Amino acid sequence: MKQALSLISKIHEKGNRFITEQLTINGIEGLVPSHGDILAYLYSCEKATMKDIAEKIHRTKPTVTVLVDKLEKLDFVKREKSSTDSRVTFIVLTKKAMEFEEVFEKISKELNLLLYKNLTDKEAETLDELLRKML
Repeated sequence: MKQALSLISKIHEKGNRFITEQLTINGIEGLVPSHGDILAYLYSCEKATMKDIAEKIHRTKPTVTVLVDKLEKLDFVKREKSSTDSRVTFIVLTKKAMEFEEVFEKISKELNLLLYKNLTDKEAETLDELLRKML
C-alpha cells in the first residue's frame, strides 16, 4: 500500500512540533512554522513581491498575504514601495528579522539533523530528489 501522503503529513506534523518547541525555548512569540518558508526566502533574496513569495513557496497569494500581514504585525517584515514603479510593493526584512536569522538557522539545522538522522547522505539526497519529483 502506498502511503506517501500519510507519511509526509506525519513528518510535517513532527517537524512543526519541533519548530514550535524551539521557538518557545528561544523566547520567540507569535511566529508559527508556516512563517518559515517566507523568512527563508527573504533571507536568501532580501526583498520580494507577494507574487514572487507565493510562487517560490508554493502557496496562494491570499495565503501569503495573511502570513505576511502577521509577520508585519510581529515586526519581522515591512512593505516598501518600489522606487521605480509605484504599483510594485516589496516585502523586506526588518532589523528584528535580521537579528532572528541566527536562531532561525540554528532551528533549521537542528530540524534537518532530526529528520535525516537515520539516513545516509545518499539516501537523504535520493529522498530530496523524489520529493521534488512529487511536488
